[in-house]
Formats: sequence, C-alpha cells, structure tokens
Amino acid sequence: INSGQSCIAAKRFIVVRPLVQRFEESMVEHMQAARMGFPEDDGVTVGPQAREDLRDDLHRQVEDSLAKGARLLTGGAIPDGPGAFYPPTVLTDVKAGMPAYEEELFGPVAAIIPVADEEEGLRVANDSSFGLGAAVFTRDLERGKRIAAERLDAGACFVNDFVKSDPRLPFGGIKQSGYGRELSHFGIREFVNVKTVYVK
Repeated sequence: INSGQSCIAAKRFIVVRPLVQRFEESMVEHMQAARMGFPEDDGVTVGPQAREDLRDDLHRQVEDSLAKGARLLTGGAIPDGPGAFYPPTVLTDVKAGMPAYEEELFGPVAAIIPVADEEEGLRVANDSSFGLGAAVFTRDLERGKRIAAERLDAGACFVNDFVKSDPRLPFGGIKQSGYGRELSHFGIREFVNVKTVYVK
C-alpha cells in the first residue's frame, strides 16, 4: 500500500527463531511476486517513491544496515531508468544499531528481526523511539489480546491483522509518534471548544 510510504506500513517483523526460515521464504516469495512500475499500468502493485531524494535515503538505510551485518534476501538495488523506484526488499538478521532497526524505513523494505522467544520479541518491539502501531500474530487469541493490551507500547495494537486506521477507532501514537488522537469521538473532541466558568 503506497509502496510502503505510509506511517502505519509494517516495517519491522519480529519473528521467533523456530519460524524465521519459513517466514523469510514466504516474505521473499511475496515480495518477488510484486510488480514494480508506473501505477497506471495494469498489474502494477508497487509504484515509485514520492521523490528521488527519499528513494536515495531509503537505499542508504538499506546499505548501512547491510554494512553492519544484515543479510539481503531480495531487492536492494536501485533500478535503471526514470522514476524514483525502489524494489521490494527483504533484509534479515537485523539488529540494534542498524538503520533498519532504529529508523523508519519509509518504503517497500521489510526488516526481519529474529528473536529467541516471546519475551525477547516484546523487548525488541518496545525498543523503539516510535510508537504508532504494532501487531501481534498468534494462534492463541487470548494471549494475543493480553500482549496487545498490556505489553506492547504503541497507540494502536492489532491482533492477527495489520495496523490500519478506521473512523470508528481513535488513531494516534506515543513516544516520537505524536500526542493526541484523531478519528472516533476522541478525534471529534479535538475540534470542540470547551468553555470554563468558575464562580466562587
């Protein structure tokens, strides 16, 4: 969606080690099946980045992460030709200290972060200066609800679905992802003047 140029686009994929290989294979298959091109062309699923300088910044983040030990599974090369295109890219073995871990990747780049277990996964998920949205995928729905409600530091937490905005739900983040909420009745209150009258 929007070639990854969305504040709520999935960026960091934290995966427990027993599932990492299957997850990597599935992610690579999905990303390689995407068709990059001009949005008005039939069958295109990934359009260009908004500007060439933004595409170049994204590429720098990928290159810096690779230089610090991440592995490239697919993509990662600026194509020849016109347009600010960047191919669907998958990085794995992403760790703290890499741009793919620390910064927002505002484009079609997936950063896979392998973890030993749920506890490490939660520590990594919350180890971010951002806090707009988070999602947990699990077969244990009660466990997923508990993690989303009590353990993830984000303004919107989804279970078994990707993060999205819905006019019925309050939308907004914590940490460097902002203050306040838009949408739902919480958002409507942002546009209301409240009058105070104090009498002693």
